[in-house]
Amino acid sequence: MSTTAAPPASEPSASGRLPALDALRAVGAAAVVGHHVGFHTGATAAEQWGGWLARLDVGVAIFFVLSGFLLFRPWALSAATGRPRPGTGRYLWRRALRILPAYWLAVAVCLIVLPQNRPASAGDWLRHLTFTQIYERGQLRHGLSQTWSLATEVAFYLILPLVAALAVGRTWRPVRTTLVAAGGVLVTAAWLGGMAGGWLDTGLHTTWLPAYGAWFGAGMALAAAHVALQTRTAPAAFRVLDDLAAAPIACWVAAVGLLAIATTPVAGPRDLAEPTVAEFAVKLTLYLAIGVLILVPVAFGRPTRTQAVLGATPARWLGAVSYGLFLWHPLILELIYLVADRPLFTGGLVSTFALTMAGGLAYAAVSYYGIERPITLLGNQRRQRPVTPVPDAPLPAVGPSR
Repeated sequence: MSTTAAPPASEPSASGRLPALDALRAVGAAAVVGHHVGFHTGATAAEQWGGWLARLDVGVAIFFVLSGFLLFRPWALSAATGRPRPGTGRYLWRRALRILPAYWLAVAVCLIVLPQNRPASAGDWLRHLTFTQIYERGQLRHGLSQTWSLATEVAFYLILPLVAALAVGRTWRPVRTTLVAAGGVLVTAAWLGGMAGGWLDTGLHTTWLPAYGAWFGAGMALAAAHVALQTRTAPAAFRVLDDLAAAPIACWVAAVGLLAIATTPVAGPRDLAEPTVAEFAVKLTLYLAIGVLILVPVAFGRPTRTQAVLGATPARWLGAVSYGLFLWHPLILELIYLVADRPLFTGGLVSTFALTMAGGLAYAAVSYYGIERPITLLGNQRRQRPVTPVPDAPLPAVGPSR
């Protein structure tokens, strides 16, 4: 399907930020904290309600769907509006500035401070500093167990420019772009097939990028649909997303219902035991639907009171520091148990969660204001220094950025 670009009047709403989405980062981070606290305190083993804590790792699905949406959207927007496409070098530079400094510091602190990690080998340092800790069994160190998902996300960052170029093509065709982006579902299906056939390992390969192609792909497909709707180039079928967004409570109640199904054994074990292929597939599918149902009411449709609340300053601040909360909360949790000389699988759930969140947010704020924000601003300023143009030579265009 080929369409023409929308008139300029529609572009501001398409290209503007979606501040309410910042709050979803905080939701995902808080869910991951709850998941880890539930495991450490042994609460996930509770017969009646422990499954809810065990399945709070759904926060990872929220992160991945949101990443696919936010990072692919500039490519879709450039195609729909005729603007220059994002430059690969600039995109990778911005991702590196945002992710690496705080991450490298967290790795260094955890490998040096936590006695369980001493002495850290050269291999430990190399694997964690290069995001390759997930490509061998048993290489995640204490305080860094959550970094498996960051390593998977970094792999997505690296291939996104190529995938985006293939999905967008030469002209803006929103249906084609949406379908190609959603092809991540096929990647995940093939990966599951490899597990079912015995070629892939459910203990090792469940952390690699192809296992989560459906989650990233869903976010990318939603981004393409969002741009199409905002630029008035969407087919009528896409309007169902705006219709769903008009009923946020219904979407989120449905998401809670799906999470309730995931708390049952159908989605696999609650502990660190390896799931069967069928259990892993069910969990991926349920979490995919939950991630989409959470995202759609925040990103689509007309502005609502819900979006205004999520886009308010407190929620946006929590979203801004959520990366630091994700990075530092396992260290805080480990230190709580070390200082109190508390055995694993003991301790109060509520008090431990409160301490972990408080300490994690404190570290996150220091990380954001002391490392993440200054380095990002400084790095972007240096890259954007004005250059005296060579006569008769056009300056390179700078593509839209997140």
